[in-house]
Amino acid sequence: MPAVCYFTGKKTTFGKKRAWRGQAIKKGGFGLKPTGITRRTFKPNLQSVNAVVEGRQERIRVSTRAIRQGLVVKALKRKYGYTRQQKAAQA
Repeated sequence: MPAVCYFTGKKTTFGKKRAWRGQAIKKGGFGLKPTGITRRTFKPNLQSVNAVVEGRQERIRVSTRAIRQGLVVKALKRKYGYTRQQKAAQA
């Protein structure tokens, strides 16, 4: 399963990590030089959630940003005891 948010489309992005060596010019050196440049990844904070998607319950991966924004409608935890809410949702 890819690391992509169902609603916002957030996914893994790439960047670089730089290691610097040398003494700054204002401290009497020749300046900082990048010595080690390695690739790194930035992963989104994805959570597995039981949500209502197109009227039925599904387990999807969603970013925490989408959950906080209210894009996710979480499914009911139990089938019993919610008949009034379920009837109102269907009507």
